Amino acid sequence: MIGIIGIVTIFVMVFGGYLAAGGKMGIILKSLPFEMTMILGAAVGAFLISNSMAEIKHTVKDLGKVFKGPKWAHEDYKDLLCLLFELIRLARQNPVAIEEHIEDPESSPIFSRYPKIVADREATALICDTMRSASMNYDDPHQVEEVLEKRMETNMHHALHSSHALQTVADGLPALGIVAAVLGVIKTMASIDQPPEILGKLIGGALVGTFLGVFLAYGLVGPFAAKVKAVVEEDGHFYQLIREVLVANLHNHATNICIEVGRQNTPSHCRPSFSDLEEALKSVKQNAA
Repeated sequence: MIGIIGIVTIFVMVFGGYLAAGGKMGIILKSLPFEMTMILGAAVGAFLISNSMAEIKHTVKDLGKVFKGPKWAHEDYKDLLCLLFELIRLARQNPVAIEEHIEDPESSPIFSRYPKIVADREATALICDTMRSASMNYDDPHQVEEVLEKRMETNMHHALHSSHALQTVADGLPALGIVAAVLGVIKTMASIDQPPEILGKLIGGALVGTFLGVFLAYGLVGPFAAKVKAVVEEDGHFYQLIREVLVANLHNHATNICIEVGRQNTPSHCRPSFSDLEEALKSVKQNAA
C-alpha cells in the first residue's frame, strides 16, 4: 500500500507542480507515446541483453516486493524460534528420533505446525542441512559456521541480482532520454523552415525525452531497485537467525540460551519480547508432552 501511495505522490507532485506553474500537458501528451516507446523500448532491450531468462523472471517476480514488503513478520520470527526450540530439544533428548524430521520435513509433525516456514525451501533446507551436520559430530563447529556463512552470502548475492538489474536500468535511463531528445532535435532541424510556434512545439516535444529519462530513472525505477534491495536484506535476517541459533547449538549451549541468542539477533521491530516468547515455548512444551 505504501508503495502505491509513493507512486501517486510522485505523479501528483511533479505534474501538479508543473500545471500549477502554468505548464500545459498538451505537448507532453502528444510526444509521450513516441518518446516512451523509444526510451522504454531501449531500456527493455538493454535489460534483456544483459540478463538470462532465469534472471529476467526473477527480477519480474521481485517487483512485487515493492508493494508486498518483507515476507517475514513478527509472528514468523516467533514461530521460527519455537520450531528451532523443538528440533534442538528433540535432537538432544533422542538423536535418532530427529532424523525422520530433518530427512522428510514435509511429513514431519513438528515442521507441519509451521506451514509458512516449511513452504520456504531455503529456510527448511538450511535448518535440515545444519541439523544433519550436527548429527555427524563435527569436531569443529566453526567449520559448519563458515560453510553456513558462505552459503548465505551466495544466496544473498543471488537474491540481490534483481535489485542490481533494476539499478542498472535506472542508471541508463537518463542517457536513453538524451538519445530520444537528440532524435527529436534532428527531427526539429529537418523542419527549420517552419514558423517559430511550430519549431517551439517540436523542441518542446524533443525535451520530453530528456524529462522522461530522468523522471523514470530517479522517480520510479531507481526507487524500485532500492526497495527491492531493502526487502531482500530485511528477509535475509530470517536466515541469519537460523544460522545464529544452530551455530549456538553446535557449540553445545543450553537450548534456552540458543533460542535467546536467536531472539537477540532478531530485528528490533520483529523481535518477540522475552515474556511473549516464554509463553510460546511453554505452549510448545505442553503440546510435545
